[in-house]
Amino acid sequence: MTERNIPAANALSRLYDITRVLRSPAGCPWDKDQTPLSVRRDLMEEAFEAIDAITQGDAAHVKEELGDLVFNALLVTSMYEQQEAFSLEDMLTEIGDKLIRRHPHVFKDSAGASEMTEPVKDSGAVLNQWDRIKENVEGRRGDSVLDSVPEGFPPLLKAYKMLSKAEKKHFMWESSEDALLKVQEELDEVADAVNEVSAARTAGEPAQPGASAEGDFQPRADGSDAKTQKPFTVSGGSPVLDKAQLHLEEEIGDALLAFVNYARSLGVDASVALDRANRKFYRRFTHVEKRMAETGTPMDDAHLEDMLCFWREAKKSGK
Repeated sequence: MTERNIPAANALSRLYDITRVLRSPAGCPWDKDQTPLSVRRDLMEEAFEAIDAITQGDAAHVKEELGDLVFNALLVTSMYEQQEAFSLEDMLTEIGDKLIRRHPHVFKDSAGASEMTEPVKDSGAVLNQWDRIKENVEGRRGDSVLDSVPEGFPPLLKAYKMLSKAEKKHFMWESSEDALLKVQEELDEVADAVNEVSAARTAGEPAQPGASAEGDFQPRADGSDAKTQKPFTVSGGSPVLDKAQLHLEEEIGDALLAFVNYARSLGVDASVALDRANRKFYRRFTHVEKRMAETGTPMDDAHLEDMLCFWREAKKSGK
């Protein structure tokens, strides 16, 4: 074991003391109002912001975002401590014990030493040993390898983790090219499901002027802009349309899962990639809003080309 880093331990203790003051009767109204359930989204958002900072390679930003993440973790810990469920010491001791137990190739007195069945020479061997320790030493073996994926994970992250677990049981495509072919197959099925919904709409609604056989956007009877309509709705007004819409939803879900698997085969976590895309869209769209306001141009269909011009301007500037 390495020597303790006293300054770091003191800084952690100070931060936790600050957290407990914020939660005290004389503390901050917002912090006192929070519960473990209410700060779930904050915890998740701070994690993604830290990931984004790491991706950008900005060390100062990483330091800030990791600090926010640690604070939120300590905030939740303080709540459970107030409930007398567990303390900060309990939490830190447990994670320390777990790390020692799951790294018997590093800590020779580890309780996980019984699972050192092969030389640990690379990350793959470490992960295989990690799973054996979880199952055989910690008794976390479930009916399925997928049972260890938390039910409350965001869907994209859950998909990534389930596919990764399945791969450990050798249930995977042989190549990323095969995974891409599956994506294309699923997109074809989405297109078929779209046609089903269009056919159900056509059968259930009288044709309107300008309606197309392909089920494109139709003009409203009141003459309002057709583009403000959504092409499909879940409650379509008939069992046939509802069934078709739910089938479309199912096929889109299959396509998303296939794409998550394709991204994973390329070493990309789709949830992280989408988070980056969301942030990029925010930067560029807010630039469009600002520039449109500066020029006094309304954001409507008649000025779509202006908006696209400002979007390209944001993209060119590196936003």
